[in-house]
Amino acid sequence: MSQFFNINLDNPQPRLIAQTADILRKGGVIVYPTDSGYALGCMLGNADAQARIRQIRGVDDQHLFAMMCRNLSELGNYAKVSNGQFRLLKANTPGAYTFILNATREVPRKLQHPKRSTIGIRVPEHTVVQAILETIDAPLLTMSLHFPDVDIATMEPWEIRERLERQVDLVIEVEHCLESATTVINLTEDIPVLVREGLGDIAPFGL
Repeated sequence: MSQFFNINLDNPQPRLIAQTADILRKGGVIVYPTDSGYALGCMLGNADAQARIRQIRGVDDQHLFAMMCRNLSELGNYAKVSNGQFRLLKANTPGAYTFILNATREVPRKLQHPKRSTIGIRVPEHTVVQAILETIDAPLLTMSLHFPDVDIATMEPWEIRERLERQVDLVIEVEHCLESATTVINLTEDIPVLVREGLGDIAPFGL
């Protein structure tokens, strides 16, 4: 049965953050709140955990993970960023965006787009997620949590736990989790391309 943590949004409890990090390092799968809704997460390099997340979501290997990074320095280890791209990213992170960027060799081929060698990367504006990332000292692989038969926005965290209690290792609850989507912007070319409009403001990208 999965564990259930209620973590303070303003002051995340260090003990619970440390336990979350331990679960992830041991190959666990977690349900956690982000600045754009609940998501499934695991550590980079754990193939079994990635397979579990895909099974929960009901998707195949063609459905790609995004990478949750704590800051631009970490992002730079996994994405090739030009000076112009860096200025855009610096001005708009952290925030509710997913950026499509050209992947570096640090990103396993299976996590990249098979034809374009790209990766989706986020830098979240969320105290709990940032605390987790800081503690594990590594990025998280992430995929939004969706159920085909239920509107996730109407579900309480304890209901998510009941549904997934034998499929995930931890469900994290916070006081408030806005259920929406990130704005997805492709920055692999000179001109930004809007892939999906969501919570993130598109105006700074000239879109």
